[in-house]
Amino acid sequence: MNRKKIIASVIMIGAIALLLVLTLGGKEKQPATGFAAHRVVAHAMGGIHNYTYTNTLDAFIANYEQGTRVFEADLLLTSDDKLVARHEWTANMSKLLGQQSVLPAAKQGTVLNYEDVMSSPVLELYSPLDIDKIMDLMVIYPDAYIVTDTKELEPELVTKQFQLIVEAAEKKDPALLQRIVPQIYSRDMLEVVNKVYAFPEVIFTLYQTQDSDEVVIDFASQTGVDITMPTVRATKSFVRKLKNAGARVYVHTVNDDKEISELSRMGVDGFYTDFVSEDDLSRIKGVR
Repeated sequence: MNRKKIIASVIMIGAIALLLVLTLGGKEKQPATGFAAHRVVAHAMGGIHNYTYTNTLDAFIANYEQGTRVFEADLLLTSDDKLVARHEWTANMSKLLGQQSVLPAAKQGTVLNYEDVMSSPVLELYSPLDIDKIMDLMVIYPDAYIVTDTKELEPELVTKQFQLIVEAAEKKDPALLQRIVPQIYSRDMLEVVNKVYAFPEVIFTLYQTQDSDEVVIDFASQTGVDITMPTVRATKSFVRKLKNAGARVYVHTVNDDKEISELSRMGVDGFYTDFVSEDDLSRIKGVR
């Protein structure tokens, strides 16, 4: 009789243990939601007709229609302190954007004013964006996310940029702020941005920092930020340690299927890219 009770107890304990394993395992395998559900970040709103760095409305729509939902926007202050989508103010950028005929020579390579930017079509065809038009897109496309690339490091300029971002979002719908993901360029910048608004997601981009891997890992663990880095810095060990610290890990900028597959096997979560869509990613062999 005692032996039967012992056997029954062992079976019951085993069943409870199995239930716990199944329950906990199920929680670990729940699919990501929201921003974390997406693995592609369209670089500079994504490429369009083999052109890059356009930051245009047309590029956003073209890439959205291919399944992409996360868009990086280069955001710069104009000479009259408006926030527009442009990668840089160099003469080479004016050439790359095909604006040599629409901008006076004296203005190419200088910080433009708002009117000059918005009245100058990109490549004679595509429509430039400012922060208000980006917010309009977020209203029209309620599952789209914007990752900011604001370039500046000086706290005063960072503050001004993010005040304009927050003001533009609040004017349309304060809920839009939940779908804006700031990129920071230093650990100190996080505090500057948080003083303007505490965004739910933040990405620390490493291309401007001299921080060691260990410092970055500790910062990610302490703050909960995600990480993006140039592909040359992504090693299996660094990626693993960042993920163990709770960070999602992105790399930039990748357009080659084979490289994406290799980085995915290394553990990389997401990819900044010009020409690979979210739909394309699901078809690349080896991407998990």
